[in-house]
Amino acid sequence: MAEQQLVVLKALDVAKTQLYHFTAIVIAGMGFFTDAYDLFCVSLVTKLLGRLYYFNPASEKPGSLPPHVAAAVNGVALCGTLAGQLFFGWLGDKLGRKKVYGLTLIMMILCSLASGLSFGNQAKGVMTTLCFFRFWLGFGIGGDYPLSATIMSEYANKKTRGAFIAAVFAMQGIGILAGGFVALAVSSIFDKQFPSPTYKQDRFLSTPPQADYIWRIIVMFGAIPAALTFYWRMKMPETARYTALVAKNIKQATQDMSKVLQVELEMEERAEDVVKDPRLNYGLFSKEFLRRHGLPLLGCTSTWFLLDIAFYSQNLFQKDIFSAIGWIPKADTMNAIHEVFKIGRAQTLIALCSTVPGYWFTVAFIDIMGRFAIQLMGFFMMTVFMFAIAFPYDHWIKPDNRIGFVIMYSLTFFFANFGPNATTFIVPAEIFPARLRSTCHGISAATGKAGAIVGAFGFLYAAQSQDPKKTDAGYPPGIGVKNSLIMLGVINFVGMLFTFLVPEPKGKSLEELSGETEASPDEK
Repeated sequence: MAEQQLVVLKALDVAKTQLYHFTAIVIAGMGFFTDAYDLFCVSLVTKLLGRLYYFNPASEKPGSLPPHVAAAVNGVALCGTLAGQLFFGWLGDKLGRKKVYGLTLIMMILCSLASGLSFGNQAKGVMTTLCFFRFWLGFGIGGDYPLSATIMSEYANKKTRGAFIAAVFAMQGIGILAGGFVALAVSSIFDKQFPSPTYKQDRFLSTPPQADYIWRIIVMFGAIPAALTFYWRMKMPETARYTALVAKNIKQATQDMSKVLQVELEMEERAEDVVKDPRLNYGLFSKEFLRRHGLPLLGCTSTWFLLDIAFYSQNLFQKDIFSAIGWIPKADTMNAIHEVFKIGRAQTLIALCSTVPGYWFTVAFIDIMGRFAIQLMGFFMMTVFMFAIAFPYDHWIKPDNRIGFVIMYSLTFFFANFGPNATTFIVPAEIFPARLRSTCHGISAATGKAGAIVGAFGFLYAAQSQDPKKTDAGYPPGIGVKNSLIMLGVINFVGMLFTFLVPEPKGKSLEELSGETEASPDEK
C-alpha cells in the first residue's frame, strides 16, 4: 500500500497554532499541575506529621515518622500512580481518550480532599487514612500521564508537537512551585495566629494543636485547580486520530476536527480502506509489534526507569539534603510551624531557580534541537554535576561552601528538566500506533514510577550515615549521602547509554513514526 494519510490527519499536522492548541495545553496541563502538587506536597509536611503524631516528651529531638511509616507516606502515592498508568493507559486505547479523562480527574479531586481527612486523631488511624487515600489519589494521577500526553500529541501539529507536549509537562514545575507557595502562606498565617516556642525551649508547646490543620490544608488544596478544569475536560471532543484510526469512524473524526480547526474538511473516498487495512492490526504481544517497536519501547522504559530513580530520590528528600548541609536549621531550634516554613522556602527556591526554568527551556528548544539531543545532553550533565557534588562531598558540607553546593544541586535539577525528565514523557506519546499509544505510554510511565519507588524507598535507607550513632531513629546504617550520590551519578550515565535506543520524532507525523500509513514490508 502506498503511503497514505487521511485528509483530516494531514489537516491536523499542518494546522497553524490556534487557540484550541492553548486550550488543550491548559486543560491537560492543569491535570499535571495537580499531579505534581499532590505527589510532592507531602514532602513538605512529613516532618510536621512526625512532630504531631510521634512526639516523645523524653526525646531531645522532635518526633519523626518511623521508617516504615515515612516509606509508606512517601511511596504509597507512587505505587498507586504505577497501577493507574498501566490501567488507564490500557483503558484509554480501549474506550477512547475522552471517556477516561474525566474519570481520572474525579478521582484526583475526591482523593485530594479525602487525604486531608482522617479517622480518629491517633497516629495509626491518621496515617492509615492518609496512605489509603494517597494510593487512590496516585491511581488517578497515574491515568493522567498517558492520557494527557496522548491527547496533546494527537491534537498538535507536527511542527510544534514537541513544544506542546512539553508545555503540558512543564505544568508539573508550576505545581511543585505552588506546593511551596501554599506551604509558605499557610505556615506564615498560622505562625502569626499561634506563636510558639522552639522545641529546645518547650517540648510540649513547640507544636501547637492547631498545627494539625496546616498539613491538611496543604494536602487538600490540590483539589481546587483540578476541579476548575473539569467542565472543560468534558467539553473536549475525542481526538481525530482515535476516532479515525481506532474507532474507524472517519466521518465523525472529520466533523469533529472541522469544528476544532474551523475549516471545511472533505472526507476522501478511499479513507475507509486506509484505516481498515488488516495488516496494521497487530497487537501489543505480536511478533510484528516486537519487530517494529520492541527496541524503541525498551529505550523509552529503561531511560524513564533510570531517570526516575535519580529524579525522585533527589526531589522527595530535598529536605534531608538541605538539613545535612545546614540550609534548614536543626529541628530542635525551630517550632513545628517554622519548620514547615523553612522546608517550603528551600523547596520553593530550588523550584524557582532550576526546576521551572528547566521545563520551559525544553518547551523553547525541543523542536529546534530534537528530543534525542536534549535527552542525551540532560543525562550527561546530570552525571557530571552529580559526580561533582558527590566526590568532594565533604568540601560542600562546610558552612562556607553551602551556596556552591546549592548551585550544583540546582543544576542537576535544571538538566533533569531540560533533559530526560521532559523527553521521556514526550517521546512515548509520539512513536507508537494510535490503537496502542496510550497503553505504551502507560507502560513507559509505569516503568518510570517503578524507578521512582526504587529511588524513594532505596534512598531513604541508603542515605543514612554509616555510623550507627548518627542514623535517624529506627533506621539501620546506610552507605551515606556521599556514596548514594555517586550511585545516582552512575545511574544517570547508564541512562545516557540507553538513550541510543530511542528514535528521533522531530518534524515527522505520528503516522509516519508509528508506521500506520504503511503495511509490513513482508506483506506488501
